[in-house]
Amino acid sequence: MKIPIHVSEESREPIYHQVETQIKTLIASGQLPPGTPLPSIRALAGDVGCSVITTRRVYQNLESAGFIKTIQGKGTFVREMESVQMEETKQKVIYEAFEKAVEQGKQLGCTKEELGAIFHETVERYYKNGG
Repeated sequence: MKIPIHVSEESREPIYHQVETQIKTLIASGQLPPGTPLPSIRALAGDVGCSVITTRRVYQNLESAGFIKTIQGKGTFVREMESVQMEETKQKVIYEAFEKAVEQGKQLGCTKEELGAIFHETVERYYKNGG
């Protein structure tokens, strides 16, 4: 199974973190429901274009955080998550994305007011266009 993950080489964010965040998002949003088999570490590394060491780290982090489980000889699967954990994950992912946007805006010299206006305009445009 191939999962939709896109890695940006230009990002200052480490590849393992990009992949981990995207898998968490897919799980928390329900796009990868509980019981869904995930690709092997080797297959994911090939799909993403990174090392096996990187994908092993991603899976270890996700497993220790309770998002996935590995069953010896069968594979790696999405775990059942409590709704509180799913909501916390959604908020954390969104917060981190906003933080990055604010950081970039500040580096470009935007004021809080300008960033707020851009945010509201972006949200309005997105939902107006059927997003």
